[in-house]
Amino acid sequence: MRRLLKQIICVILASVALFGAQGNTKQEIVIDTKNKVKQNTPFDLYTLKGKEDGATLLVIGGIHGDEPGGYFAPALLADYYTIKKGNVLVVPNLNPDSIMAFRRGIYRDMNRKFARIAKNDPDFNNVERIKKIIKDPEVDFIINLHDGHGFYREKWENSIFNPKAWGQTYVIDQKTLDNVPFGDLDSIAKQIESRLNQSLHYDFHTFGVRNTETRIKDEEQQNSLTFFAVTHLKPALAIETSKNIKELPLKTLYQLSSIEALMEILGIEFERNFTLDLKGITQKIESYGSVKINNNITLELNGIKNRLNFVPLLSDKNHFAFTHPIGGVKKVKDGFEVYIGHKRITHLKPDIFPMRCKLESLKIDADGKEIETRFGESLEFKKYFLVKGQDNMRVNVIGYSKKGVVSEHNIKLNKNMIDKNYALDKKGSIFRVEIYEGKNFCGMLNLRFKE
Repeated sequence: MRRLLKQIICVILASVALFGAQGNTKQEIVIDTKNKVKQNTPFDLYTLKGKEDGATLLVIGGIHGDEPGGYFAPALLADYYTIKKGNVLVVPNLNPDSIMAFRRGIYRDMNRKFARIAKNDPDFNNVERIKKIIKDPEVDFIINLHDGHGFYREKWENSIFNPKAWGQTYVIDQKTLDNVPFGDLDSIAKQIESRLNQSLHYDFHTFGVRNTETRIKDEEQQNSLTFFAVTHLKPALAIETSKNIKELPLKTLYQLSSIEALMEILGIEFERNFTLDLKGITQKIESYGSVKINNNITLELNGIKNRLNFVPLLSDKNHFAFTHPIGGVKKVKDGFEVYIGHKRITHLKPDIFPMRCKLESLKIDADGKEIETRFGESLEFKKYFLVKGQDNMRVNVIGYSKKGVVSEHNIKLNKNMIDKNYALDKKGSIFRVEIYEGKNFCGMLNLRFKE
């Protein structure tokens, strides 16, 4: 009852339910072009709740936008892991605007704003929200994910391998937190270090434990997220893979392996639905999912063309809902750029329409099978497809035209009748079918040719 009451209060006061049902909770992104107040895009929170009670780990990624190992790893954790015992909270994109810009911090360094931050700072809402999550009594341990320069060594070897390097380290602010569960930070970091150093891709990728002794030696680090956590009696450490490792899947492998080692130390039991090796991680990193726009257009992002022209959109407050945990969208001069992490996937050049339609569904004949479908869905065909007409409905199959035809309904269309240059994908196999009601855009269907 106490936990339930706490959740209700948390929802009301902070708009965050830390322990809801297991699953994705990625929020919808709304691009409001009329709002001139500069503010970072809100981050996402994923709750992975086990069937058995246990420790709760908070995983935070993306505080620095130019450190992709630090946000692709938690994205895979949120998408492909199931927790059996304990809980894992995942914030894959604490600093979304900087991630899309692939810069450390476009509003200055977010990891130096945890001691104090001005209310007019664009990062204010995100910093204050993550502080509340960190301080929640149910959270037992926090990790903050980074990529750092060089390779840490206790003794100076050269400009890449030296004691001042941050890469390949487990960073703690102090050795212990007394009388706090999991407070022996030095021991926990060394256990992770020992496990990871037994399974490195290259011998020189060895990890080390770096104690910054923040309270007495590092005034700048006193503004960091992990030091904020330990000052509130929350065990925390940072995982830093090296920026000198250029292969994103390899950095992600090290990050996920470190997280798994920590989960085992905390007694958190888990399953994942892929093999934790370079091949398995590469496949997951290159799977971009889809984005639903205004609840009436869906774009499959794998293989999508670099630019799509004349995409029907609203004049303002367009809604974008991604299936990928680090999907993002940026308003630019001539449209919108769609991202997965720092990777720009496509550019949408809009065609502005009102969207006040009464029509909610339509019927499609695909290879002789009648299908009733709603806008934003994808259908497959081998031989032909036909959109059945309705009153006041106009059909526009992008890439098909016939003189004198205003609405392309009740016409059997095969792949060869549509110009593949107008397809959504680079292979030329997914075709746009747009539906209008008077001047209003109702929605789009994707018709995929199946070999």
